[in-house]
Amino acid sequence: MLKVSIIGASGYSGAELAKLVAKHPAFTLAHCFVSEQSLDKHKFISDLYPEYSGLLDIELQPLNEQAFSLIEQSSDYVCLCTDHKVSVELAPVFLQMGKRVFDLSGGYRLSSNEDYETYYGFSHPHQDWLAQAQYGLAEWYGDAIKTAKLVAVAGCYPTAALNALKPLQQADLITEQPVIINAVSGVTGAGRKANVATLFCEVSLAPYGLFTHRHSPEIEKYLEHPVLFTPHLGNFKRGILETIYVTLKENVTPNQVDAAYQVLADEPLIRLKGSQLPSIKAVENQPFVDIGWQQKGNQLIVVVAIDNLLKGAAGQALQCMNLAAGLEHYQGLGVVA
Repeated sequence: MLKVSIIGASGYSGAELAKLVAKHPAFTLAHCFVSEQSLDKHKFISDLYPEYSGLLDIELQPLNEQAFSLIEQSSDYVCLCTDHKVSVELAPVFLQMGKRVFDLSGGYRLSSNEDYETYYGFSHPHQDWLAQAQYGLAEWYGDAIKTAKLVAVAGCYPTAALNALKPLQQADLITEQPVIINAVSGVTGAGRKANVATLFCEVSLAPYGLFTHRHSPEIEKYLEHPVLFTPHLGNFKRGILETIYVTLKENVTPNQVDAAYQVLADEPLIRLKGSQLPSIKAVENQPFVDIGWQQKGNQLIVVVAIDNLLKGAAGQALQCMNLAAGLEHYQGLGVVA
């Protein structure tokens, strides 16, 4: 059994990942940590999330010097469910211990220090590890993930967008024009910290981060194509729905589009819906990517839905951990291939 420690286990993604690890036949949930300043330290995860009572009656320990020693002695994998600035500093510490690190933040997803200065607002202090980090999108980079020491787990919006668009790009069906992505996410995507903008009585459907959102360069990097990405905050708990507008090359037929998506046909967590359009209801609390599309002339509209906490975060991280352990990437996600 591989022993897993989770840093930031009190947040939505951290708790979701703790649940998955606790149920996994090949992993043991060794320890769960929060920052020393956290009001949640010494509480049980099940105190914060009563639905996990009996499964996650595990203490949230403060991440102090004793904790680092504990992790070094008793963990194989370390998962960082922390703010990107925290992950950037913690990852090298655990890598130096010889641990395999799975970072659910954006701390190691982009290519250069310039990207981080532009989109994250800080200078990246560990560019050596930035160059070595492997992007964690399991369906597309499985072989590389298997041997990586540091996996930068894909972001939630990019997970949906890349699975919807990479088949088309790979088949060379898209013109050079930017792809337009309109995306909406549930409030859990904003994290668990108190914020007036995400209070129940304040949340409304609204766009944010126009031209500046940090997932734009992430999508463009791994799609190798320009995008115009507009995220929205929705007044629901969890899930992401993206409506994507693609200009196809001249004379591309519906049969060619259908054939392009067959590259994902055997992936257990991808559900190709064809002309049937996906919804958040169908993927909520599920590890799937639902992709549907309709075409008129050279205009293609692709609709994709995921659960932002499962396929968009914790489930994606578990897929990467499975690959690193030599397992099928969908193991422990309740899917029969």
